[in-house]
Amino acid sequence: MPDADQADRQDPQPGMKILDDLLSTLNFDTSVKDIRQGVFHTGVLTRYCGLAATLPHDALKREGPLVREPGFLLDKTARELAKMVYSESLLEAAMGMATINSLLEVDLASCTELNAAEVILEKGQGKKVAVVGHFPFLPRIREKAAALWVIEKNPREDDFPETETDRLIPQADVVAITGTSLTNHTFPHLLQLSSPKAFIVMLGDTVPLSPVLFDYGVHALSGTRVMDADLALKCVSQGANFRQIKGTKRLTMVKG
Repeated sequence: MPDADQADRQDPQPGMKILDDLLSTLNFDTSVKDIRQGVFHTGVLTRYCGLAATLPHDALKREGPLVREPGFLLDKTARELAKMVYSESLLEAAMGMATINSLLEVDLASCTELNAAEVILEKGQGKKVAVVGHFPFLPRIREKAAALWVIEKNPREDDFPETETDRLIPQADVVAITGTSLTNHTFPHLLQLSSPKAFIVMLGDTVPLSPVLFDYGVHALSGTRVMDADLALKCVSQGANFRQIKGTKRLTMVKG
């Protein structure tokens, strides 16, 4: 009889049901106080401050308008803004995901102040590691892993193009999936490709620190919790990349 993780991946939920499940856990009884969409990141302030990556390279390849109703989004309810995560526009989906992250009641007692690099280094030493998305810590992983395959929509030197996804992911012992797979809606396919024996971690400030993802076979969530909303939003709107956003903590939640 397969274990729960294996069953989840052999019979994946259709479409983006995970977004339905995430939304079903939220309390929308709050107002939307601020929205900032910078070049690299999006920040939304409701009950808390939530972040999500903007993905400018991919967003600009889509036909416009990339954002409908700009200038009037603060008039939307928290529920309406969160539902933008379903949008085919990456900029709108980032706003939706940042809203979800701003509404999450994160169980901080179940999190450790640890970034994704440390998790992947621990689980990937001497093993085959596939990372979906290009991250600054990759040279450290390459030194320790038996093999490292970096799969990127916009590949750099030594990266593999996304056309190699179906070939490489099933071979990996550790699969690290960028949280933006939720906003570009590729998450179900990546999860389905992963070996039932693989350790799966999601990473990046787009990742919702919600145990809902554990129900889908993910083992660890490495995301961001905003501690100083004013500072973080200023950084976002002034063009900060992930490492330049201040007022945050990098936290990891592991499946019990």
